[in-house]
Formats: sequence, structure tokens, C-alpha cells
Amino acid sequence: MTSGLPGFTRTRIETNGIALSVHQAGSGAPLVLLHGYPQNHMCWLNVAPALAERFHVIVPDLRGYGDSDAPADDADHTVYSKREMARDIVGLMDALGLQRAHVLGHDRGARVAYRLALDHPARVDRLGIIEIVPTGDFWAAWGADLALKAYHWTFLAQPAPWPERMIGADPVGYIDHTLASWTLAKSLDVFPPEALAAYRRQAAAPARIAAMCADYRAGATTDRRIDEADRAAGARIAAPLMFLWAETGFPAQTGRPAALWRGWADHVHDSSCRSGHFAMEEAPQAVLDAFVPFFSHPA
Repeated sequence: MTSGLPGFTRTRIETNGIALSVHQAGSGAPLVLLHGYPQNHMCWLNVAPALAERFHVIVPDLRGYGDSDAPADDADHTVYSKREMARDIVGLMDALGLQRAHVLGHDRGARVAYRLALDHPARVDRLGIIEIVPTGDFWAAWGADLALKAYHWTFLAQPAPWPERMIGADPVGYIDHTLASWTLAKSLDVFPPEALAAYRRQAAAPARIAAMCADYRAGATTDRRIDEADRAAGARIAAPLMFLWAETGFPAQTGRPAALWRGWADHVHDSSCRSGHFAMEEAPQAVLDAFVPFFSHPA
């Protein structure tokens, strides 16, 4: 099947009891790209073809997003936990015959990426993080200003079906507002038309809205508890870590985003860019400048 990413092919791969829609191109060291909310694989449109010139690039839609399966949430919010999503990626790697890979994640996908590195350290060569700090640390950093900017963390985590109903009243309007308000320019113009269309189609599907809310319910409960338990146990990320953060993004609001990652990993490099939250679409060259050398470094 063809993909919305030029030069990529799309397949459906069974993993961890579900099917993921997966896009692949290129050759070389395997590099898994994990998107965030409220996006899907199309957020990599401006950088994936260039990365495929150097790497075997693998771009799944996370469970619940894009064209991947969207299982129903459970009462304990484990179905969309980052631990469960990380198991999806381990199963995907198994299906592709990959023992190890580089992993680069943005937003929710970055939360899956660092959970993968913590739970399955033997599977991750190098870890790339775009525009997040660890879940427990982000909750701990909340004050009035950050709460207003990141209101979606509490809104989407409210009990079903209230956020779903409110978003469902005008899903495209809600997604357009969310996307534009998190950019530096406060504009939808930074998004390629075909990517924006994909995000809007996704938002219009009730099962996808429910999955995105379930993702954040897990973030407020299961994911936070798992992070706190790992912190108490002294768990560390073994893989070298590269962290790219936007000067006006959410991590910057914590005041010390790179220092928070150094609390979790011994080998942390960081870089900032002039961008809003969506660095791959707002500042694609900065993403390539940060991560091509990092992932090209000998293991």
C-alpha cells in the first residue's frame, strides 16, 4: 500500500494483540519515529524523506491514532499506557526482525520512546526526544501559568464520555485551535495541507477522539504512577539521549527541561530551536541538524 509520506510504503503489522499501520523507507540503521497528539505519522512529512536517505525509517501510527487499531480503554487506563504502547513497538520490531533500533519520539510518542528505553533497554540504541519532559516531572512542575497553557492534560483526562462529547460537537474546530495555538506563529500555515487534512480526518472519527482521551487518562494515572515508581527505584535510561526543545514550547515552561532529563539518564545532549511545539513542521532543519549526527554516531 502507498503512504502519505513520499517514497514510503505502508503495511499493517500485527503486534501485541492489535494491528499498527506502519510506513517504511530507506536502508541502514533502523530508526523508529513515534508521533504525538493530536497528530499521526504525517507529522514527520517534512523530515522523514531526508532521514530515509541515511536510515531504515519506520513510522507507525500509535495505537488509537491514524490508521492503527483503536482498542477500547479499560477502567484502570492501562490500554493506552505508555508501557503498553512500548510493547506495541517491541512487537513491531520483532515482526520486522529487528533486535535493536534508534527511536525518536515527539510529544506522546516521546513518552512511548522513553518508556521503551526504560522497560526494554536492550532494544534501544540511541534515544531522541522532541518537546517533552518526563510525565511525572511535568505534573510536578505545574503552577497556574503552566496549567493554563497545558489545560488539555486535565481536560482530556476527565471521565468518559464528557471530553469526547465536547470535542465531538466541533472536532475540526477543536483540533484546528489546538494545532494553531501551540505553534510559534499561532497559525495553521506551518502544517502541510495533506498533513492538516489527515489530522482533521482523524479528529472527526469518534473512536480516535476516545483513544486520544484514553491516552491522556493514562498519562494522568497509570503513566504517572509508573514514572514515580521508577524514580523511587532509581531506574535510569541507559541509551544515549538527545533532547530537542522549543524555546516557546511546553518543556521550556518548566524552567530547566534539560536538567530534568539528566535526572533520568547519564548521557544527555540537548539543543533548542526557534519553534512552537511542532518542531518537525515548524523547524524541520533544526530537527535534522540535531538528530542526523546523533543517530549517525557509532553505537
